[in-house]
Order: sequence, then C-alpha cells, then structure tokens
Amino acid sequence: MLTFPAEFYWIVAFAIVAAAVNSAGILAIFQHREWAERALPYLMCFAAGILITTPLINALPNAVANNADAGFTALVGFLFMYLSNQVIKRRTGEETLAFGVTAAEGIGIHSLVDGVIYTITFNISLLTGVLAGTGLVVHEFAEGVITYLVLLKGDVTERTAATYAFVIAALTTPIGAFVAYPLVSRLGQSHLGLLLGFVSGVLIYVSAAHLLPEAQSYEKEHSMLALLAGVGLALFIVFARTV
Repeated sequence: MLTFPAEFYWIVAFAIVAAAVNSAGILAIFQHREWAERALPYLMCFAAGILITTPLINALPNAVANNADAGFTALVGFLFMYLSNQVIKRRTGEETLAFGVTAAEGIGIHSLVDGVIYTITFNISLLTGVLAGTGLVVHEFAEGVITYLVLLKGDVTERTAATYAFVIAALTTPIGAFVAYPLVSRLGQSHLGLLLGFVSGVLIYVSAAHLLPEAQSYEKEHSMLALLAGVGLALFIVFARTV
C-alpha cells in the first residue's frame, strides 16, 4: 500500500479547495454577476493582505534561514512575474490588464504557478503552507471571476466562457501541484530555501503589484479594512502557531 508524508495530503487538500473556490467564482459571476462584481475588490484586498504578510513575516525569513542566497531568488521571482506580465500585455495587445494575466494562456500559467507554490511551501513547513495557501485560495475566487469576464470579451458565449474558465483557471492549479510534488519532495532544505525565496518574490508581486492596484481601481468604501483583515489573519496564524 502506498503511503505519503503528511504534507502531501495538505497539498492535495489546498489544491482541490483552490479549484473549488475558483469554480465558485466562475459560478457566481455566471449566475449572480452583480453580487460577484461587488464582492470582487474586497476579496482581492483581503487576499493581498494575506499574501503581502506571508512572505515578509514568514516565507522569506524561512527561505534565508535555509539558504543565504534566497534573497536573490526572491528578486528573480518578482522579476519573473513582472516580465511575464509585460510579455502577455504585448502579445495580447492589452494596455490595461485587470488582473496581470488576462489572456487565457497567461491565466493558465498563473494557475499552474499557484499549484507549484502549494507544493514548495508545504514542503518547507505546515505554517508556511497554510499561510501562503490561505491567501492563494481566497484570490482564486477573484481569478475565476476575472477569467470568465476576460473570455467574454473574446466574443464567446456565456456558457462557453464558464467552461473554458473552469479548464484554464480551476483545473490547472491542482495539476501544477501534483506535477511539481515528485520533483520538489526530493530536494534538500538548501534547494527548498532557494525555491521558497522565488515563491516569496512571486507572492510579493501578486499582492503589491497585482491584487492591490486592481482592487484600488474600484475605489470601494471599506476596502482598506478588508486589506487589514487579511494582514491581521496572517499575523494571527503566525503568532498562534509560535505561542
């Protein structure tokens, strides 16, 4: 009988929940468009609060503790997201992207990276995985909504947009996690530190240069409270775990 380490089951759980939340976002915008569009900026601010706190308070310090060069890979992770964003903008001809990766290709890659992040962070520690995973799961709802809206702009029917959004944005996250696991699980702590540094850079970009600017563009009342709630939840998880 095959047995797997505990982190594998956490990775599976978060990957499946991420796909489910993404699908919920698609279903919400498909059936209740007005409500989903109202909730979107608050969810993005909340996710941004978690995702900016996680690398600065937990992930990046952990990465540097495992490998002193992790700061360099964090920079590489940030630049990777920035440059890929620029490439997608040029290829799609979109000047104002709502979510950093609006083209179907870009969203698929983004979701695959999310799955890889689950695998790397849970292989470092349960706390790091839960923190990063919680922020990513929350932002999956927004990603599902935006993927659907982007596809609608491509002149496809609503039902086709919902189907394609599920395949592109929801299914790719668990695929990324499961494909990465056999490779990541064999790495030593030093190499995991470098990968976690890369992930930290990705998370900082997603929160500071991706989610927050988009959420602020809506200029919703109380969106700052949603951001602070995300920061507060991340800090609570960290301190509750360390007490």
